Amino acid sequence: MMDLSKFLKQKHVPFEKLAHRETFDAQHLAHELHISGHRIAKTVVLKTPQDGAYYVAVLPAAERICFELASSLLNGKKVALASEQEIAERFADCELGAVPPFGSLYGMKTLLERSLLEQPWIVFEGQTHHEAIRMRVDDFVRIESPVVGDIAIEPLPSQ
Repeated sequence: MMDLSKFLKQKHVPFEKLAHRETFDAQHLAHELHISGHRIAKTVVLKTPQDGAYYVAVLPAAERICFELASSLLNGKKVALASEQEIAERFADCELGAVPPFGSLYGMKTLLERSLLEQPWIVFEGQTHHEAIRMRVDDFVRIESPVVGDIAIEPLPSQ
């Protein structure tokens, strides 16, 4: 089992664990921790059906993935959301639906929404639904080496 805290310590990355009531999505995590949805990074698992590759897309909780933009970042490969079962198989050491933003730990390339680089730090769900991790964005980029680009758009207003 991968231990995210141990991994970050091995990389000499300062971080803070934030215990919280159980949450099941990034917007509720933002609310629970009283942090802007632009500083909470949510992880979306994408797949490219033509070659069977999987990618971890990291974007602000307040936004949603744009498949066209993500496709452009991947040289025009068609992208789709991975199924819950596919995610569970690839992130077996995590609670179902709690996906950390480190694709490299799971043999996947990581895509990072460019706007997150404007933040000094980010908070993201760890491997459970009751613990988050706060770390500097530049440390995340240094250890993960993500492909950075525009992959997110503002959500549609609620009806």
